[in-house]
Amino acid sequence: MAATLGINGERLWSSLMTLAAIGGTQRGGCNRQALTDEDKAGRDQFVSWTRALGCTVTVDEVGNIFAARAGADAALPPVLMGSHLDTQPTGGRFDGVYGVMAGLEVLRTLEDQHIPTRRSIEVASWTNEEGCRFAPAMLGSGVVAGTYPLEYAYERQDESGRTFLGELERIGYRGSTPARRRAFHAMFEAHIEQGPILEKSATTIGVVTGIQGAYWLDVMLEGVACHAGPTPMEMRRDPWRAACPIIEGAFALAAEHAPWGRATLGDLKVFPGSRNTVPERLVISVDLRHPDGKVLDGMIASFRSLVESVSARQGIGPGIEQVWHMPPTAFDPRLVDLVESTARYLGLSHIRMVSGAGHDSLNTAQFAPTAMIFVPCAGGLSHNEAEEASLADLVAGANVLLHAVLVAAND
Repeated sequence: MAATLGINGERLWSSLMTLAAIGGTQRGGCNRQALTDEDKAGRDQFVSWTRALGCTVTVDEVGNIFAARAGADAALPPVLMGSHLDTQPTGGRFDGVYGVMAGLEVLRTLEDQHIPTRRSIEVASWTNEEGCRFAPAMLGSGVVAGTYPLEYAYERQDESGRTFLGELERIGYRGSTPARRRAFHAMFEAHIEQGPILEKSATTIGVVTGIQGAYWLDVMLEGVACHAGPTPMEMRRDPWRAACPIIEGAFALAAEHAPWGRATLGDLKVFPGSRNTVPERLVISVDLRHPDGKVLDGMIASFRSLVESVSARQGIGPGIEQVWHMPPTAFDPRLVDLVESTARYLGLSHIRMVSGAGHDSLNTAQFAPTAMIFVPCAGGLSHNEAEEASLADLVAGANVLLHAVLVAAND
């Protein structure tokens, strides 16, 4: 297919901005959390656009939407594109939605140019990727992959006690299609990078080789509450005495395994939480990440040993609860090569890289050959109302998606 074939950039941008207005915030971001009225409106818009193209639209039991453009041979496994339409409470205009709109634009371009394909091509909008309203993240694709049972998803509750199932039914997106694995020839997800690597290196396309693994741990440190004034320092069992070296140790582990080691301590709870009382208990949330499973497991073992040794030295009762584990995921080498060769064919600068964040592709890779395409975002900011991406980069990523999908769909 000629390299001159390309998507309509103005139309792609218009679609992105139309969806950005659904749940748009005063600071220029977007709040379209899963299964809210805003999510319903975004879903309705996507379905309307795909049906206008003549696509067959199906919705499964967890609300995942699939819009299919028929190929010449219905017996062949289709090619899948897509991402998600839900956002963080203070999310941006491109995270997730770009992958869905880029997929839509691929279908529009094929229709505009009257280009048939051997295989059917589908665009998916996965439910509750963000996990900010209904934890955990990537829930819709996780049910399809078999990571989570259907009933587990249905029972999830938001902070107000509303259930996933109840809200899914309320907005009219509990479909009848079984939410389970099926055969796909290939799956592509276009996405903004959500980090600074592409922008810093002045590179247009990130050829994503996989997703790094992560462990979420809660570290619980038990001391003894006592009065801040009368109790001498040497007589206290203060959990902060253990917390400080544990926190420093977590950062040291990430530095030891640079450049891909990651350590984040995103939440801290202090009990009883009084200014003039030595805490009885601290709970520290810890997120450790690395793309190599063996290295990550070694980091976790070292961290556990650190917590135990420091706590024992300070007379503090330690406890570690594993909250979540995302194993490292390698994408299909054939499709990774295809994305790379497509970027080269289109004359676009590109580098191979690992995704630092989780995506629905982590789950699709469990049952379908999968690859991702990254484009830069300004300052590496995402999950932020200031999230920004240039039209030129968005178009470039969508064109890589278009040509890669065409190769796969005619394979």
